[in-house]
Amino acid sequence: MSTGATARLVLLRHAKSAWPDVADHERPLGPRGLRDAPAAGRWLRDADCLPALVICSTARRARETWALAAGQLGVEVPVRFDERVYAAEPEDLLEVVSEVPEEVRTLLLVGHNPGLADLAVSLAQEAVDPTEAAEIDRLSQKFPTSAIAVLACPGPWQELAPGSARLTRFAVPRGAAR
Repeated sequence: MSTGATARLVLLRHAKSAWPDVADHERPLGPRGLRDAPAAGRWLRDADCLPALVICSTARRARETWALAAGQLGVEVPVRFDERVYAAEPEDLLEVVSEVPEEVRTLLLVGHNPGLADLAVSLAQEAVDPTEAAEIDRLSQKFPTSAIAVLACPGPWQELAPGSARLTRFAVPRGAAR
């Protein structure tokens, strides 16, 4: 990203998981998650939020969410699976983001709460108008499964810090119940 250019950081919380008797890291998507993950991909495509790079948690539910969402994009997107995204605090996620090459203009993180919600609220804490403030408040109240936050980020990824971004979109795509 060139100096002065605005990039987009897109945060996607994994879709609804099932709770079988397995370790947390290995929990698969549940029926609702299997419906909602493709809806998240359609939302990304229709909102023109196609990422240049995806960094995804190594947790099974996050990997499955990305696979189903990616199937709706109509283009191949490079993906890196990074164990640091699993159970990450906002500062851990910022470290992951800081390693992204400047040429990447739209970055998608597929991860978990509370880290993603806390990161979004931290980055966008300086709302510039009442509409943005209301969306930040809504996001801070609840960042449900399959939720997507889109943040405008001026400057290089390495300079991303609390209060340096703006929340431009917040959506919770849902698939149709069968």
